[in-house]
Amino acid sequence: MASSFDVLVFGSCIVDFISYVPRLPKIGETLHGTKFATGNGGKGANQCVAAARLGSRTAMIGKLGDDPWGMAYRKTLACEGVNVEQVDIVPGESTGIAQINVADNGDNQIVIVTGANRRLGPSEVERQPDVFERARILVCQLETPIEGTIAALQAFKGISIVNAAPAERNLPHSLLSLASIFCVNETEAALLTDMTTVSDVQQAKEALYKLRDMGCNTIIITLGEKGAVFADEKDYTNVYHVRPVKVEKVVDTTGAGDAFIGALAHFLAKHPDELLANCVAAANHVAAWSVQRPGTQSSFPRPGDVSIPTNLASFGNQWEYI
Repeated sequence: MASSFDVLVFGSCIVDFISYVPRLPKIGETLHGTKFATGNGGKGANQCVAAARLGSRTAMIGKLGDDPWGMAYRKTLACEGVNVEQVDIVPGESTGIAQINVADNGDNQIVIVTGANRRLGPSEVERQPDVFERARILVCQLETPIEGTIAALQAFKGISIVNAAPAERNLPHSLLSLASIFCVNETEAALLTDMTTVSDVQQAKEALYKLRDMGCNTIIITLGEKGAVFADEKDYTNVYHVRPVKVEKVVDTTGAGDAFIGALAHFLAKHPDELLANCVAAANHVAAWSVQRPGTQSSFPRPGDVSIPTNLASFGNQWEYI
């Protein structure tokens, strides 16, 4: 009998080329960097690894190029415990890459070239329907073609999370309405709702209602050092603020959002009867741990690294109604 998965990710695999700099460069400016590193990234694979490291049984549906980067990436995912049977090496395509600058204060700039990821279309859903039937949580993002993502959401019957990043204006209504949980950060929320800024809790609350009117169900807006705000589709009269986790020193924010999404999927799969507020609070702790370490996937914790109680109800003191 085929095994089941806690978390199935339909999304991107991208190799990161990371330059560490004193500050982010201005337009047309050349800076001396202090260090260079390569690592595995892509929002889809990042979120899958984040869930796998916490103990979820995970599977990835993705595309890599037929180059040394792609072959190595597939092996690394397998070593992380991810089921890679549906991670294809695509002849004639390059592996997706990201050029990342990370400043001393933890800020970052990222440019991606998606390469083989653009081949992740509806046909990948049609040829493996059983994979979608065997998973508890589906996670998608916007680094691969939207048509494929919509097909994946249509095929899945459980709880689905769409991380609308990188954000695009005028997203199809079907993408917004099919996702059980729609998650964006403050910048993405502002772009999607045509708000000038979403920089505090009250603005995030306003953005929540705008996204609801656009067709979204449960909505989570992450606010970095200000925590997260969300509203459950069952009761939009209650909007929740999950307070932030205090961080002594931010080292690198790259991948923090992916750590949050992967952790959220993990906690939803492992604690299906738990309040969403407590799962969001637990995911906040994982993301906070990651920003205190350099790198992307390399900064994601394992169970012994971050203190998460077995009973997530203990996080009940970390959120409030607003």
